[in-house]
Amino acid sequence: MQYIAFDSHKRYTYAVVEEKEKGWVMEKRIEHRRGEIGAFLSQCEVGSPVALETIGSWYWIVDEIEAAGMLPRLVNARKAKMMIASSKKTDRLDAKGLNTLQRTGTLPTVWIPSSELRDIRELYRTRMVLTQMVIRLKNRILSCFSKYGISFDETSDAFNIKGRASLEAALEILPTQTCFAVKELLRQLDLLQEAVKEFEARMLQVQSNDPEIKLLQTIPGVGPILSYVIACETGDIHRFPSASCFASYAGTTPSVHASGGKVRYGHTPSDVNHYLHWAFIEAANVISMRHEVLRFRHTARLYERLRQAKGHDIAVGAVARHLAEATYWILTTKTAYREPNQNKQVVVVSSKEG
Repeated sequence: MQYIAFDSHKRYTYAVVEEKEKGWVMEKRIEHRRGEIGAFLSQCEVGSPVALETIGSWYWIVDEIEAAGMLPRLVNARKAKMMIASSKKTDRLDAKGLNTLQRTGTLPTVWIPSSELRDIRELYRTRMVLTQMVIRLKNRILSCFSKYGISFDETSDAFNIKGRASLEAALEILPTQTCFAVKELLRQLDLLQEAVKEFEARMLQVQSNDPEIKLLQTIPGVGPILSYVIACETGDIHRFPSASCFASYAGTTPSVHASGGKVRYGHTPSDVNHYLHWAFIEAANVISMRHEVLRFRHTARLYERLRQAKGHDIAVGAVARHLAEATYWILTTKTAYREPNQNKQVVVVSSKEG
C-alpha cells in the first residue's frame, strides 16, 4: 500500500510517495499547471490515500486527486503541525511528516464537501463580502457628514427612504470636493446593494425546494438566507456524533480551562466554522431584538433571563448554542423545530464573546 503526501503552496506542490513495507519510493516538485498533479499520480497505485493540508487553493487539487482515482484526505494543518512537532521545517519534511501520521493512523483529517456544494458555497460567501462592503460605505458616508456637524437623528436609519432623502438634501451643505466624494459613495452603495439582491435571488433559486432548508426556517430567528448558510456549511449532519459536537463545530461553545479544581470559560475557539458561527449569532441577535414580541417562545425567555443575570453578549451566545443544538436534532430527525419542554431545567454554558 502506498501513502502519498502533498505539501502544497501557491505555485507548486511537493509530493512524497512511500510504501508501507519499502518506505520511501519517490518525491517530486510539481508545478501548478492543470494536469500536472494527475500525471504524477498516474504513476502511483490507484486508490492510495493522498494527504493534503487545508490551503486556500485546495479545491482544484482535490478534484485532480479524485480524477486520478486516489483518495483525498484533507488535513487540519494546525493540528498536524502540532503532532509532527519538528524543530526543522522544509517542504520535504512536512510531506514526510504527513505520511508518518497516515501510516500510524493519526492523521487529523477534516470533511471534504462535494464539488457541487463547494461551488454553491461561493454564493453566500460572496454575499457576505458584499454586505461587509455595504456597511463600510455607509459608515464612510456618515463620517463625511459628521465632519461638518450634520447628523440624521430624526430617522432610525439614515439609509431608508426617509433617511436617504435627508442625505441627498444635505449634500449641498458639504464643501465641493466632499460633496463629489459622497455622491460617488452613494452611487457605489446603490450598485452593491443591487448586487446583494441578485445574489440573494440566485441563492433562493438554487435550493428553493430543498426540504432541509424549509425545516431550518422553522427555527426562531432563521430566515431564507440563514437557513441556506446553515444547510450548506453543515453538509452531512451524520458526521457529527452528538448535538454538543455540532454546537462546538459551529463555534457556539466556549473554550474551557480547568486546572486545580478551578474552571474558567473563555472566548469562542478560533478553529471553528466561522460561517456557521456567524449564522447562529445572527439568528440569536434577531431574537434579542424581538424578544418582547417573541416572549412566548423559549428562545426569547432564555435570552431575557440570561441578559438580566449575565448581560447581552452571554445571553446571545447561549441562545446561539440552543439554536445550534436544535439544528442538529432537526436535521437528524427530519422534523420541524419544537419548543423545548419548559418543565425541564436548561443548563447553558455560554461564551464571553457571544
